Amino acid sequence: MTADEAALEDLLSRPDDALREDLAAAPGDILVLGAAGKMGPTLCRAAKRADPARRVIAVARWSEPGLRQRMQSWGIETLSADLMDRPALAALPDAPNLIFLAARKFGSTGAEDTTWAMNTLLPALVAERFPTARTVFLSSGNVLPLVRVISGGADETTPPAPVGEYAASVLGRERMFQHAGRARGTPSFGIRLNYAIDLRYGVLADIAGKVFAGTPLPLAMGHANVIWQGDANAWTLRALRHATPECPILNVTGPETISLRWLAEQFAERLGRPASFTGEEAPQALLSNAARAFALFGYPRVPLLTMVDWVADWVARGGRSLGRATKFEVRDGRF
Repeated sequence: MTADEAALEDLLSRPDDALREDLAAAPGDILVLGAAGKMGPTLCRAAKRADPARRVIAVARWSEPGLRQRMQSWGIETLSADLMDRPALAALPDAPNLIFLAARKFGSTGAEDTTWAMNTLLPALVAERFPTARTVFLSSGNVLPLVRVISGGADETTPPAPVGEYAASVLGRERMFQHAGRARGTPSFGIRLNYAIDLRYGVLADIAGKVFAGTPLPLAMGHANVIWQGDANAWTLRALRHATPECPILNVTGPETISLRWLAEQFAERLGRPASFTGEEAPQALLSNAARAFALFGYPRVPLLTMVDWVADWVARGGRSLGRATKFEVRDGRF
């Protein structure tokens, strides 16, 4: 089990030989934009640990107290910038490798213009500013339609059908990097992530928290996919070597189609609390088929039941929550 947040961040950023090998094929500095979010800190640390001699430069506005100093203690260079400020974007250093994590999801309803600016305009500006950088950007499984639970999930041949303005704006992000590849030859690679698991947030933490608190679990979105964030970190970095002007886009998630009812019952058993539910499972859910990612990167290193054990232990011991619900139950695209 994970003792504390320091041990958790060590675990999330632990590199393996596959990461070292793939990063060696994408030499040079790594510039990470939007590095202060849920995924950025441990992704930056994983890159630095995989190749300690390489410069890893993290760019953010640094609103979380102490985060910038903690990342600097890991050997990561940090810069402060509002990426939507064009002079600030222009002043950033050039780098042959770029990880684009900046995004907006929650709070989109009622501020749709800001969401579109962050999710579609900013990627266009970044692609224009760094036209030759190998670029890996995060997308979301939300760009795909809800599919039948028995389908095995939407794969990369499934036509996008975003529901709601957040999902539509994320599809816009994909289109901007695809356009950059076509117009300027910018090499890029898209990661449709769905859903990353940390002990402090994620679908598993959301459900474990409900079980522990005795809160009923809504079942309309009755199934989901998840992947350990450490695996998502590694695969995002490994994708740098595969960036091309054709802008390949892969679903990145775990192999299981998980019943959330079953998951709640797993947590109930571990936490010694009864699980309760509202509603019934719909026949469709937001599900991604990541078979192509497994063919490229291998299977995730951390299996589902291990994650369940870790999250249950964390919640039972009162481990810190980031307070960022995934809203996995949303079916109408309103975040």
